[in-house]
Amino acid sequence: MSTHRCWYFNRRPRHEIEADTLQLRELPRAPLQDGEFRLRHLYLSLDATNRLWISEWDLYMPTIAPGSPMLGFVLGEVVESRHPGFAVGSLAAGLAPWADESVSTGEGFSPMPRIPGLPLAEAFGILAVAGPSAYVGLMDIGRPKPGDTVVVSAAAGAVGMIVGQLARIHGCRVIGVAGGAEKCRWLKDELGFDAVVDYRQGDLLGQLRQAAPEGIDLHYENVGGEILDAALSCMNNFGTVVVCGLIASYNAGSDPVPGPYMFRNVIMRRLRIEGFVVLDHLDKYPQYQQKLAAWMLEGKIKYRLHVVDGLARASEALKLLYTSGNQGKLMVRIGAEPA
Repeated sequence: MSTHRCWYFNRRPRHEIEADTLQLRELPRAPLQDGEFRLRHLYLSLDATNRLWISEWDLYMPTIAPGSPMLGFVLGEVVESRHPGFAVGSLAAGLAPWADESVSTGEGFSPMPRIPGLPLAEAFGILAVAGPSAYVGLMDIGRPKPGDTVVVSAAAGAVGMIVGQLARIHGCRVIGVAGGAEKCRWLKDELGFDAVVDYRQGDLLGQLRQAAPEGIDLHYENVGGEILDAALSCMNNFGTVVVCGLIASYNAGSDPVPGPYMFRNVIMRRLRIEGFVVLDHLDKYPQYQQKLAAWMLEGKIKYRLHVVDGLARASEALKLLYTSGNQGKLMVRIGAEPA
C-alpha cells in the first residue's frame, strides 16, 4: 500500500462536532528512518477529552492546531521497524493520529503485551485509558474506606463502570448515576451497584438523597453540571470529590461555563476536591494494569465495549460520547487483529 488514510482537524467547532470539523484525507506512505517503526493500527480509543483537544481551552497539553492530524490512543501491530525497542510483529499502544497506520520514534508509545485469556480489544479498551483512569481517581486520589458511600457519575461509561466495581471490590456501597432504564438496570443487575439514579427521570437531587440517605463520602465526577451540584448537596463532612471529567461542558466551546452552584459546601462540609489527568501517572501503568487484568480474568470486573467498525466512521462515532449514545467503552476497529 503506497498511501494511507488519516483524519485531520479541519475547522474548530463552535459547540458540537460538525460535519466539517474533521476531514479524512489520503496521504502518501512515508519511508522509515533509523530509530522509527511503522504501526498498523488495529483499534482507536475514543475518549471524551478528544473534544477538548480541538478546543481553545487552556489544557494540560497543547491543543491540536487546525490543519494537523487528529490524535487519539491507538493499539497497533509493528509491521516494519528500524527501532531496536519495537520488533516486527509486536504490539504497541500510545498516542497517534486517527489513521490506518503511523510512523513513530517510540515517544509516547509502550509495548502492549498479549495477556492470555484477554482478547486484544478488551485488553486495550480497559487497560489503555479507562481502567487506569478509574484506578488512579478512585484508589490513589479518592482513597475510599470500607463502608464508604461512593457515587459515580456517567456510571455506565468507560471509566464509571470500572470505578463502581473497584469501589465494590474494596468494600464500599456504590451508587451509579446514568441515563436511561437499560443502563441503570445493567449497572444494578449485572455490575452489582447497590443503587442507581436515572438522571433522565428528573428530580436528580431527590433521587440522590433517597439513594444515599446517610450522605456521600466519596463522589467520582465524570460529568459536572447538575449532577455535580446534586452530589455537593449530599456530601458528608470531610468527604472527597474526585474530578476525572466534566463532559457536560465540553461542547461549550469558548463560552464561559458557570461553576457548581453548591460550591459553598466545600466549606460547609470541609470537602477535599482534586482533579487529575491520567497522563501524569504513566510511570505506574504497569502496576495498575496488572491489578486490573487480574480482576478482569477473575470476573470481578465486568465491562461492555462499544466497537464501531471502520476508520471512516470515527468522526461520527465520537459524537456518541456527548449524547450518551455509547454503550460502554467506545472504540473504532481500524484493522484486522494479527493471527
